[in-house]
Amino acid sequence: MQPVAPNPHPAGFDYQPRTRLVFGENALERLGELAREAGGRRVLLVTDQGIVAAGHAERAGKSLTDAGLSASVFAEVRENPTTVDVARCVAAARAHAADLLVGLGGGSAMDTAKGCNFVYTNGGDMRDYWGVGKATLPMLPLIAIPTTAGTGSECQSASLIADEQTHQKMACLDPKAAARVALLDPGLTVSQPPRVTACTGLDAIAHAVETAVTRKRNPVSLMYAHEAFKRLVPAFPRVLANPRDLPARGEMLLGAAFAGLAIENSMLGAAHACANPLTAHYGIAHGEAVGLMLPAVVRFNAADEAARLAYAELASAPEIACVSDGLEPAVAALIDQLDDFLKLAGFPRSLAERGLERSAIPMLAAEAAKQWTSQFNPRPLTVQDFAALYEAVFEPRATA
Repeated sequence: MQPVAPNPHPAGFDYQPRTRLVFGENALERLGELAREAGGRRVLLVTDQGIVAAGHAERAGKSLTDAGLSASVFAEVRENPTTVDVARCVAAARAHAADLLVGLGGGSAMDTAKGCNFVYTNGGDMRDYWGVGKATLPMLPLIAIPTTAGTGSECQSASLIADEQTHQKMACLDPKAAARVALLDPGLTVSQPPRVTACTGLDAIAHAVETAVTRKRNPVSLMYAHEAFKRLVPAFPRVLANPRDLPARGEMLLGAAFAGLAIENSMLGAAHACANPLTAHYGIAHGEAVGLMLPAVVRFNAADEAARLAYAELASAPEIACVSDGLEPAVAALIDQLDDFLKLAGFPRSLAERGLERSAIPMLAAEAAKQWTSQFNPRPLTVQDFAALYEAVFEPRATA
């Protein structure tokens, strides 16, 4: 057994919980009650056509109207929303004279609702809020209801909106944008197609892994990252094998929310920086792109002693490995587990299998280096480092 050095002195933090968490089966039935408590009278429900087809929007609307509230539905959210989606949502909010917003769906619906909140209450357009704390006026109460277990957007104060022209993802962060309530109902996630379950699950797992090692990590973020990972690792194979396993769905939903709280307190890293250009240029789903890049990023970051210890400690949370048996074996076990999840999801294991040409790597690396999450990675990266990460994932890895 190898001795393990203690963690460095804990990083400082300023933790101010902003979002009330309401969890449980059929929790959606409480939407009207919670909206009324938040002062809502005229509610805009922001969602997408898939959620409408699943019947979730109708149930949400009924809860609102049963509580005596006026509800209107904006169901035109698209995946990876852009400034155009936000502008359309703002027009719907103005037409209804909304005084409370509900984001019902995956990260795209919640990001669109948050983006709408910025522009509807403070004017201008999304580009004006790119950065931190750019909103000067109060914002409407927001209730976030995830129907996927992935982004953790329900527990974050950021809206990620792409510029319609450049495809650059703009992170607009403001404490006022955080949801007043996150309503977590596991039953809403059962209707996800298997591929969405896999993509969003990998995204949540990546959030736990990245937040555990960022430069901003602190005792609060680590608490949430470890709790998220402990729930996600055993639950992910269960929901893939049996989509109607409601207890496992609940574990995934809680894990995603806790990982979102970890992001709120420590940000993300290089895997997300690498993933965004893959999504923008090749349409690779965000969760798949992050999952594909994550093992290589863990290998890269593990060269840093503190990150290596942080990864090993994370691996011990769901008992993938034991830190006291050595850091290198624990990190190797973590990487193997992440690789296994990719195989379990049935996703390609390389960029070549995804149809990319090696000649695209310089362009991808240059764009990844400009992503806002790269600055929080535990090891600084140059454009050449990003190119090496893409190169490491370009060909399928040999497996024993």
